[in-house]
Amino acid sequence: MNSTHSAQTIPGKFDSQAANNRISQRVASIDWMRGFVMVLMIIDHASMAFDGHHVSEDSAMFTSAATMTLPAAEFFTRWITHLCAPTFVFLMGTSLALSVERRVVKGVDSWEIDKNMLIRGAIIALLDLTVISLGSAHWNFGVLFAIGLSMICMVPLRRLPTWVLLLVSIGWIVLGELVTGWFWTPPGNSSVLAALTIANYGGDALVIKYPVMPWLAISILGWVFGRHLILFAAGRSKVSGRNVLWSCGVVSLVVFAVVRGIGGYGDMFLHRSDNSWQQWLHVSKYPPSLTYYSLELSILFLCLALLRTIELRIGVRENGVFYVFGQTAMFFYLVHRLVFEIPATYFGLRGFDGLVGTYIISAVMLVVLYPTCRWYRTVKAAHPRSVLKYL
Repeated sequence: MNSTHSAQTIPGKFDSQAANNRISQRVASIDWMRGFVMVLMIIDHASMAFDGHHVSEDSAMFTSAATMTLPAAEFFTRWITHLCAPTFVFLMGTSLALSVERRVVKGVDSWEIDKNMLIRGAIIALLDLTVISLGSAHWNFGVLFAIGLSMICMVPLRRLPTWVLLLVSIGWIVLGELVTGWFWTPPGNSSVLAALTIANYGGDALVIKYPVMPWLAISILGWVFGRHLILFAAGRSKVSGRNVLWSCGVVSLVVFAVVRGIGGYGDMFLHRSDNSWQQWLHVSKYPPSLTYYSLELSILFLCLALLRTIELRIGVRENGVFYVFGQTAMFFYLVHRLVFEIPATYFGLRGFDGLVGTYIISAVMLVVLYPTCRWYRTVKAAHPRSVLKYL
């Protein structure tokens, strides 16, 4: 959810100062994409807090997950938000790669770069175990935990060649279900240790839905994409990032259709019970299945390619809604989670309304957050060396 773009270390040097300048430029479509999924996320979190019919059984850990009734409107409201976590984690990897490489070009000491990544990653991960957990009244290992630990893991991983990183990432995406099956037999929880690394655990006092390995695979993939953007900017690749996104998006969508159609390996034990559109899209998020990866990454890639095309044609409006939300994603996340979770948890409002109320609450929150996020962006820009730089 970090909004700084610029990225990772790669072998070799850039061909010209002009290339260095292009690498340092902010890619607005990254902020737009991040801002767009922030809007989707607020709908999901409003539903989690206040919708008494919220659908969240996106895992084979739930006994009835594969056969449960999935009301169209409730399910669609939940499903559209599946895009959020992969987007945040992938773009974290991309943005971090761009940011780190910019600092490498400037001659910043390698340890200073590593230290910055370690501190930022630790702060982000701890936000889940402190602020978010306090608001929810249970220990929460959520998406911030996954993002923070992925950032920490990238400290040693950033030194590996691109082909090795790509092999690790795709290897887990394709074979992760095989490994997960060694440590988890659904339905029901895995062990806490397995949940921290590859599976999941849900209880009254502890919830672990974002194990490190499945989400690290996405952040590594984002890092690899960031490296490619750098190579293209330096004239060392003839294939633009946009064309990579179009191609990968189509391939990922085909993979989803084939694997989900077969209905066996790749579903992370959450198979279709019929041919309804709800069952086709009811893929395992906890932990991510190959069908989840391929479907959500295909949507992400195609949306990013489209946004990049739009950016090149119309330019950037500094105060555009998605742009503002994308630049202040962490602030946006913390504020709305607490505003929703505290009254739901401590004032008895959990599940007090329905789907209409969910959308009304979301709309009101977005209206309030827009000027608030603009203010925060100004404050952060005015204090570039404060602790805000880590968020």
